[in-house]
Amino acid sequence: MTRPAAPTITTAQPEDFFQLLKPRVMSLVIFTAVTGLVVARGDIDPLSAAIAILCIAVGAGAAGALNMALEGETDALMRRTRGRPVAAGRVRRNDAMAFGVVLSLFSVMLLGMVANWLAAGLLALTIVYYAGFYTLLLKRRTPQNIVIGGAAGAFPPVIGWAAATGTAPWQAWLLFLVIFLWTPPHSWALALYSAGDYAKAGIPMMPVARGAKSTRLQILLYSLVFVPVAVAPGLTGLGGPIYLAVSVVGGLGFLWLAARLWRSRAGDQPDKAEAVGREAALYDVRAEAKPARNLFAFSILYLMALFAALLVESMTSMMSL
Repeated sequence: MTRPAAPTITTAQPEDFFQLLKPRVMSLVIFTAVTGLVVARGDIDPLSAAIAILCIAVGAGAAGALNMALEGETDALMRRTRGRPVAAGRVRRNDAMAFGVVLSLFSVMLLGMVANWLAAGLLALTIVYYAGFYTLLLKRRTPQNIVIGGAAGAFPPVIGWAAATGTAPWQAWLLFLVIFLWTPPHSWALALYSAGDYAKAGIPMMPVARGAKSTRLQILLYSLVFVPVAVAPGLTGLGGPIYLAVSVVGGLGFLWLAARLWRSRAGDQPDKAEAVGREAALYDVRAEAKPARNLFAFSILYLMALFAALLVESMTSMMSL
């Protein structure tokens, strides 16, 4: 008589499950969601607002966990992601999937009960969009994956606005559009010096599918569209003089870096880590790839500065009432 196999004992630690939530991505989600909630100036008490932001954060983390569960084998092929819990074998795929599903249900239901069901529905849509539509359908099928899939990362300010007011007006969708148009130049700048990783994993990111030269041009073209949209809140009354100054000055810097990248040879050669066959930090790149690295880094600072300006102006205005 054959004895049943002994159950596998997981070696996962609490830190591994925390890493499933993609905390660095979650921090940006929280910040933009808080901005949307505060700028909306809705009739929501502080405790409900705090719980709403917690739900949005947990929902974003749930989407990250589902993404890692579905992408474990792919992540294991890439230097940048092979240390993730599922890819490294510290968390089993099914455990990560269950963790993501439970957190998804918890965050959506609690947000609906504490705030409203419009916000909860938008959060559910974001999770399904990222874990299902982007991860399963788009990522491996089209070089436009990050363009279409970028909508998932653009929803948090709309969800925050809806949580505060129960509505999602055009001002909220303008914030959505800012993040949506920011995503391609930000992500493709990173992809220019990580193209080898994406090619190895079979992911048709733009530099892999269309080449570095085409990617640099598309980054410039998207930047030319993104920056005016980023300035728009300062011209429509959503943002004030601080926002307008930050968006214009930062936008000019963004365009300058995008133009430098367009004129460079970034992505034409393998990155530094591939050239010497070792691990590399996110910003450790060959000299010719530095324009891509610089735009990638500046894009994060610019987006944070835009939303920080909106947040500061709104809080200052509320305190003066």
